[in-house]
Amino acid sequence: MIDLLVIVIYFTASLFLFSYGMNCYVVVWLFLRSFKEGQENNSTIEQASESIWENPDRIPSVTTQIPLYNELNVAERVIRAAAALEYPAGKHEIQVLDDSTDETILKVDQVAKELRKEGKDVTVVRRSNRVGYKAGALEEGTQSAKGEFLAVFDSDFVPEKDFLKRLIPFFMHDEEVGLVQARWGHINKDYSLFTRTQSLGIDGHFIVEQSARCFSGLYMNFNGTAGIWRKQTVVDAGGWKHDTLTEDLDLSYRAQLAGWKATFVPDVVVPAEIPQTVSAFKSQQFRWAKGSIQTAIKLFPILLKSKLTFFQKVQGYFHLTHYAIHPFMVLLAILGLPVILAAESRITTGFFAGIGSLMSFATFAPSTLYWFSQKHAGIPWRKRLLGIPLLVFTGVGIAISNTRAVLEAILRIESGFIRTPKAGDKPLKQYKVKMPILPVLELVLSLYCWYSVAQFFPLNKWFVAPFLVIYAVGFGYIGLLGLIQETAIGRMVRRGKKRETTPVTV
Repeated sequence: MIDLLVIVIYFTASLFLFSYGMNCYVVVWLFLRSFKEGQENNSTIEQASESIWENPDRIPSVTTQIPLYNELNVAERVIRAAAALEYPAGKHEIQVLDDSTDETILKVDQVAKELRKEGKDVTVVRRSNRVGYKAGALEEGTQSAKGEFLAVFDSDFVPEKDFLKRLIPFFMHDEEVGLVQARWGHINKDYSLFTRTQSLGIDGHFIVEQSARCFSGLYMNFNGTAGIWRKQTVVDAGGWKHDTLTEDLDLSYRAQLAGWKATFVPDVVVPAEIPQTVSAFKSQQFRWAKGSIQTAIKLFPILLKSKLTFFQKVQGYFHLTHYAIHPFMVLLAILGLPVILAAESRITTGFFAGIGSLMSFATFAPSTLYWFSQKHAGIPWRKRLLGIPLLVFTGVGIAISNTRAVLEAILRIESGFIRTPKAGDKPLKQYKVKMPILPVLELVLSLYCWYSVAQFFPLNKWFVAPFLVIYAVGFGYIGLLGLIQETAIGRMVRRGKKRETTPVTV
C-alpha cells in the first residue's frame, strides 16, 4: 500500500506539472495569434492621440507615485527621472512615498528641495508607521493625490521622458480603461550570467504572457510599477489592500472584476535593475510566489462566480496559481528514488516512458515560451540555446524557497514585506537579505537527486532520469552560487570594506 501510494502521488504530481506545461503552449498560441493585431491597435491609438497635446484644456492631471523604503542607492535617480518626464507644467505632481528609516530620508529631502526650486511639484509623504508596507503607502498617497491618473514607479526604475505622453492617450481613447502597463527593460542585464538569465524570464512574462492575455481578452495584471492607474479605478476597486504580498495583482483582478479594462503597451519599455545576487532574487520570487497564492485564495472563488467565459476562468486559474508548480517540483525530486525502489518489480518500462513523456511536455513548454520572447526581442538563436537552459536550471533551483512561500500562503502564515535590495549606479550602501540555510538545503537535494539518478540506470528505468538530472543541476547551481556570493560578501567584511546589513522586514 505504501509503494502504491508513493507511485500515485508521483504520477499525480507529474500530471499537475503537465497541465501547467500544456497551458504554456496555449499562451504561446494566443501570443502568435493576437500579437500583430494588438500592436496595430496600439499604434493606431498612439497616432490618433497627437491632437490631445494641442489643447491644454484636454490634458488630464497626473500624479507620479514613488514608494521608497531605505533605497539610498537609487532614490535620487528615480526621483529625478520622474521630474524629467515630459508633461505640461501644472499638470504633473510627484509624490515620494518615503517610509525610509535610514540616510535615504536626507537624500530624498535634498533632491525634493532642489527640484522644487526648479519649479517641479514634488511632495514627500511620510507615515508614522509602515502599516501595509508598499500598499499602505500607495493607499495613503492616493487619498491626497491631485492627479486624475496615477503613475507608479518602484525605486529602481528609470522611465523615458515620453512615458506619460505615450500611455495617457490609451485612457483618453477608452473611458473604460483603468490600467495601462508598460514593459520592463533591463539596466544591468550584462552585469553577470545570472542577471542575463533572469532577463530571459522577465522578457518571457512581458513579451509573450502579458501580450497574450491583453490582446486575447483575458485578465492581466499590473506589475507593481511602470504603469498608470485611473484614480477612479483604484477607488472603485476598493483601494490598495495589504492582505496579500502582491497588492498589484490583487488590485488588478479586483479592478477588472469591477468592470474596468487593463491594457498592455509592449513598445513602451522602462529600464529597471535585475537582482544581482541569489538571495535578492529569492526574496523577490518569495514575495511574488506567496502573494500570488494569497491572491488566488482570496479572489479565485469570486472569479468562478463571475460572468467570465469558461476559458477566461481557466486562464485566470493558471495565472493566479502559477507558483504552485514549485512544491510539486520538489515533490518529484524527493520521490524519484522511492518510486524507482517501489516500482522495481511492479511497473513496466512503458509506464516510466509515459511519465517521461509527461515531464517532457512540462519541462520544455516554458522553454518554448521563452524562445519566442527572445526571438521577438531579436536575440540570436545561438544565445537562446545557451540562455534558456540556464533559466530552466534557475527556475528549478529556487523551488525550495518558493515552496516555502506557497505553503505559508496556504497555511495563512504571516510574514513581512521583503523588499528586493538595489545597487544603483554607484552603491552607497550595502543592503542584504539573509537566507543562510537555503543554499545548504539546495545542495543536499542536488546530491540526493544525483544519487537517485544513479539508481535508475542499472534497473533500465532511465526515462525519468534526465529530468532528475535537471533538478540536480538546478538545485546545485543555485545553492553553490548562493554560497559563493555569501562567502564573497563575508570576505569583504573581513577586509574592512564598508558594509551594512539593514533589516528589510518589520
